[in-house]
Amino acid sequence: MTTHGTRTKRFLVWGGRGWVASHLETILKKQGKEVFTTTVRMEDRAAVKAELDKIKPTHVLNCAGCTGRPNVDWCEDHREDTIRSNVIGTLNLADCCFLAGIHCTIFATGCIYHYDDAHPIGGPGFKETDPSNFTGSFYSETKGHVEEIVKYYTNCLILRLRMPVSDDLHPRNFVTKISKYERVVDIPNSNTILTDLLPASVLMAEHNDTGVYNFTNPGAISHNEVLALFKEIVRPDFTWKNFTVEEQAKVIKAGRSNCLLDTMKLERKLKEYDYSVPEIHEAYRQCFERMKAAGVKQV
Repeated sequence: MTTHGTRTKRFLVWGGRGWVASHLETILKKQGKEVFTTTVRMEDRAAVKAELDKIKPTHVLNCAGCTGRPNVDWCEDHREDTIRSNVIGTLNLADCCFLAGIHCTIFATGCIYHYDDAHPIGGPGFKETDPSNFTGSFYSETKGHVEEIVKYYTNCLILRLRMPVSDDLHPRNFVTKISKYERVVDIPNSNTILTDLLPASVLMAEHNDTGVYNFTNPGAISHNEVLALFKEIVRPDFTWKNFTVEEQAKVIKAGRSNCLLDTMKLERKLKEYDYSVPEIHEAYRQCFERMKAAGVKQV
C-alpha cells in the first residue's frame, strides 16, 4: 500500500444516504474536515474505481451494506442480494482502496458471536481474535465470513458495532426498535452509543489504524435495563413486556446474536489519543439525558 505522506486528508463516506453515514458526515463537517459521500454500489468495480479516481480520497469510511428491511429476517429470503453487498461489495471496495493506496474503515458488526460455555452471561467477553460462533442468521454468517478475509488487507480498519444507538429516535436506532416491539427478550448485550464511538472512528482513521476492533461501549446492558432508563429519563409513561428466547424464535425467521464483546484493545488504542468511552450504563444515561434535553419523547 502506498501512502499519501502529508497530503490533506479527504474523507469519502460510502453508503452516503444511510443512518450511520449521515452521523459521520455531520461529525466530519463539524471538525472542518473535507468530506464527500457516495451511494455507488460497492459491487460495481468499474463504478467504485471511477468514484475513487474522481474524489481522490485519502480515507474511505464504509458504512454501506445490507442489513435488511425492516430487519435481518429480510436477508434470509434475499441471500444473493445479501452476498453481493456484504461479501462481494465489501471486498471489492477494500481491494480498490488498497490498490489506490487509500485507507479504508469498515463499519462491521459484532453480531457474529453468541454466549457459549467459554463466554457465558456474566463471564468474559469475546475478543477480536476469537473465531465467530454465531450463524443463526444469514446476515451474521456473511459478516463473519467476509471479516475473515478482509482482515488481511493492510489498509483496512474493521470496527465491530453492535445494536447502535443515536441521541434521537431514528427508526434504525436500537432503542426505537425495541421500544416498538410487542415483547422483548431480557439478555445483556454490548451496545454502541454512536455519540461516544463515531468520533473515535474518525480519530483511528486519521491515524491510519488497521486491524479488527470491537467497537462498543465497555460492558453489557440488558434490554430491560435500557428500557427502564428510557422510562425514567425520557418517557415516564412507557411500558413493555418480556418473553423468552424460545418464544421469540417462534415469531422471527433468523436467530439473533446475544453477546458481550471485550473492549480492552479499543480502550488501550483510544488511550493513546487521550480519548475514552463511558461504560454502557453511564453511556445510556448520558444519551437519554441528551434526548430529554433536546425534547425527544415520542417513539
